[in-house]
Amino acid sequence: MNILLVEDNPGDVRLTKEALREGGLAHHLIVASDGEEALRYLADAEALAKPMPDIIFLDLNLPKKDGREVLAEIKKHPFLKIIPVVILTTSEADQDIQKSYELHANCYITKPVDINHFIELITSIEKFWFSIVKLPNRKN
Repeated sequence: MNILLVEDNPGDVRLTKEALREGGLAHHLIVASDGEEALRYLADAEALAKPMPDIIFLDLNLPKKDGREVLAEIKKHPFLKIIPVVILTTSEADQDIQKSYELHANCYITKPVDINHFIELITSIEKFWFSIVKLPNRKN
């Protein structure tokens, strides 16, 4: 499974890597530290046959282009819109939740502050999306 993690916090990137490793499922993690980098990666993946993500973990509060803008661009693109996007953010604001679903996020999850709960969360996301859910086959 190819996972695109769009996260600007190095600590959260490290914890996500650790949690995915503990989950034991085979995966390839691609990390983008801002919204522009994420969209560039997706454009390059489509054009240059780089690994296209099977799922995207997207933070909302990003530099350069925020997660809402990234989500909107992904979901309006005919090729990218079928990739599930999991919003993984610290925001509990009702307007962020509402806007994310209006932009067709597949789910919205608030990051726990506790490290052990964060690892449990990532492990449960991984198990759900990679073991239970049927994802579409991708050409690349």
